[in-house]
Amino acid sequence: MTTTVIRNAAWAIVWDAAQARHVYARDVDLAFADDRIVHVGPGYHGEADAVVDGRGVMVMPGLVDIHSHPQHEPSYRGIREEHGLRNQYMTGLYERSQAYGPVDDAAIEASFEAAACELLLSGTTTLCDIGAIFPRWRELFLKSGLRGFLAPRFATSRWKIENDHSLGFDWDEARGKAQFAEALAYLDDLAKDDTGMLTGVVSPMQIENCSGELLRDSWAAAQERGLPYTLHVAQGVLEVQEMIRRHGLTPVQWAHSLGILAPGTVLGHAIFLDQHSWINWWTKTDLGLLADTGTAVAHCPTPFARYGHIMENFGDYVRAGVTMGIGTDCAPHNMIEEIRKASTFARIAGRDVEATSVDMLFHAATVGGAKALMRDDIGRLAPGMKADVVLVDLSNPWMQPARDPLRSLVFHAADRAVRDVYIDGRQVVGDGKVLTLDHADACARLTEAQARMMEKVPGRDYLGRTADEITPMSLPMT
Repeated sequence: MTTTVIRNAAWAIVWDAAQARHVYARDVDLAFADDRIVHVGPGYHGEADAVVDGRGVMVMPGLVDIHSHPQHEPSYRGIREEHGLRNQYMTGLYERSQAYGPVDDAAIEASFEAAACELLLSGTTTLCDIGAIFPRWRELFLKSGLRGFLAPRFATSRWKIENDHSLGFDWDEARGKAQFAEALAYLDDLAKDDTGMLTGVVSPMQIENCSGELLRDSWAAAQERGLPYTLHVAQGVLEVQEMIRRHGLTPVQWAHSLGILAPGTVLGHAIFLDQHSWINWWTKTDLGLLADTGTAVAHCPTPFARYGHIMENFGDYVRAGVTMGIGTDCAPHNMIEEIRKASTFARIAGRDVEATSVDMLFHAATVGGAKALMRDDIGRLAPGMKADVVLVDLSNPWMQPARDPLRSLVFHAADRAVRDVYIDGRQVVGDGKVLTLDHADACARLTEAQARMMEKVPGRDYLGRTADEITPMSLPMT
């Protein structure tokens, strides 16, 4: 057993079990033996194999990212930031999905590694990766050091685009069942992993792309295996309209009618509820259904803000009793930036400076995410918890003055002040550098992969357009 002690940390964000919340502490010793925290507080007098000088740092729990697509989203850098269709209620999701996508396993690997580096550098220690099964998926998670929740995707249908103002569907029941069987086989094999670092997640993709039978069967499979269950729900106006057309119910209401809303279910996004101003449906029950059933929501503000969409609002979900977590979804994969945006956007949507707080958002990005993923041993600093620990450099100019270091981190410094990261007791970031992956090499390979992807666009796009025609450059070329 190897014991590491962070001695005399100037600040620490520790878990107060009596109050069930994070609190500040000063001049703290934090010790962890192998993968578990054994001491948080003043005066650690036990043995230590390694001692870290905590003067000038804030120690905090690692962040928990419960919804992300690292396998392809980094390859969209410079492509997706301003891409959207007015005739599809501003979203570019459907058009982009039919024209762009990873062209080979090498592209997926480069994208994953680049995203993993961004996540580690922003203090993320746990990642739920919703994506395709590829050969080195487990290997790359273990190499990166990230605590992984692997969610192999499957669906009965795919989006089909024939014009710029409607959404079609390509249904194939046999394909959906085959993908589901493949996903379950992968998850059952993953359960044999003896590292303790990898967990499976049952993940039908989008509610409008899955039959009721597939949703019920996959939820039952998650229950049988004791695994989290995640599904994209209420992420687009066209989706909500389509579900009402099919069932006379909103996506959240239809999910409830199927019996798949429950603790352990994580809804990706859940922005467009019946009360949302872009929907304004006659019912006003969606938020209550989420709270009453114990269903969690993964909030990822960045991709929606780019379309002009906003959750209305984060604080209302929390006050209603919904378990809220944070995800990065798309590039940049920076959890601290997501916390800042979620905090700011909630105030805008609520027209109220007290609509939310950094305390509320940090809870969601740690303990809320852990609860959503059915874990009670991550997302907090306390004896017995996993040693997922982040050291923030208080001497970084962006952190100063560090009167309230969490606010300085969220609103000013972000990843620039993250100095060291430990996951399961293993150091994966040191002095602001990723120790497990080659960030520069991953980005170089990602650049090559993006070029290969863009070459394929005319053959995939329904109008045969080039990538530059779909997503023009921000400035004209001379």
